[in-house]
Amino acid sequence: MNIAKQGSNRVYTRETDGQGRSIIRVEGTNRDENRAFIYMSRHFAEKGLPVPRVLWVSEDEMSYTQEDLGDTLLFDAIRHGRETGEFNPEEHSLLGRALRALAHVQVEGAQDFDWSVCFPVPAMDERAIRWDLNYFKYCFLKGTKIEFSEPKLEDDFDTLVRVVGYQPSALSTFLYRDFQSRNVMVKDGQPYFIDFQGGRKGPTQYDVASFLWQAKANIPQSLREELIDAYLDELKQLQPCMAEDEWRAALPHFVLLRTLQVLGAYGYRGYFERKEHFLASIPNAVRNLQELFAMHGGLKSQYPYLYAISNDLLILL
Repeated sequence: MNIAKQGSNRVYTRETDGQGRSIIRVEGTNRDENRAFIYMSRHFAEKGLPVPRVLWVSEDEMSYTQEDLGDTLLFDAIRHGRETGEFNPEEHSLLGRALRALAHVQVEGAQDFDWSVCFPVPAMDERAIRWDLNYFKYCFLKGTKIEFSEPKLEDDFDTLVRVVGYQPSALSTFLYRDFQSRNVMVKDGQPYFIDFQGGRKGPTQYDVASFLWQAKANIPQSLREELIDAYLDELKQLQPCMAEDEWRAALPHFVLLRTLQVLGAYGYRGYFERKEHFLASIPNAVRNLQELFAMHGGLKSQYPYLYAISNDLLILL
C-alpha cells in the first residue's frame, strides 16, 4: 500500500516482511540522500533516540526498508488545537515531549557524528543560508508578481546572514532542518522522528522556529512560550553552559529565516508545481511574518525592507 507523501519525491510503501511484520519500503531518487538517511537513522538508533530503524538496504542504495511506526502524525494528533487554537492537555503534552526529544537529537545525536555524510551540505553555513533566502526571492516573491528592489532586499539578507550565521552553539549540534509536526510520528503516546535526511551541523534555534511557527500548526504565542521554556529546560541539562539569554535573543531572527524559507518552498510547490496544499498554506505563513514583526519591533529597524515586503504580502490573505 502506497503511503501519501507531502513535498518529497520518495515513494513509501507499506509491506509485510517474511516474519509477518509490517515494514515501510522507501524508493529514493538520490543515492546520497538515501545514504544520509540510512546513516543518520542507524547513528541515532545507536544513541537510543526515537527514530525508525533501518532494516534492509538494497545493493545500489536506491531503496531500503525501515520500521513501521504506524499512521499517526503529530500534525493529526493535534488536530483539535490546530483547528480551534485551543490545545488540550494531551496535545500540549505531545508538543512538549517532541521538543524535549528534539534537544536530545540535537545534542546527543551530534556526538561522534560523521558530518561528511550530510546531504546536500555538512553544515548550515553562509552559502546554505543564502540558498534559503534566494529560495524565498526567486520561488516565492517573484511568483507573487509583487514589485520589489533587489538591492534593498539583499541588504536585509546580508544583515540576516550576519546574525544567524554567528551562533557558537552551531559548531557542535545537529540541525534537523525540517522539524515540523508532519515529520513526527506518534506511537504509543511517544514522538518518533522521520525525514531528517536533510540534517546537518547547525544552530538549535532553527529547529525550534520550524516547529513552533509551522504555518498550519496554529500554535498560539502563549503556548509557544511555554514550550520554549520546556525545551530550554531540557537543553540546559544537556548543555549546562549554554547562554540562554543569547539563545532567546537570536530566536526571532531564526523565525524570520525559517518563515522566508517556508514561503520559498510553498512558492515552488504551489506556483510552479501547482500543488494546492502548498498554495493554501501561504496565507498562514504570511500571517506568521506579520505577527513576528508586530511582536519584535526591533526587527522592523534591522530588516526595514523585509518589513515593507511583509505588508505588501497582505494582498495574499
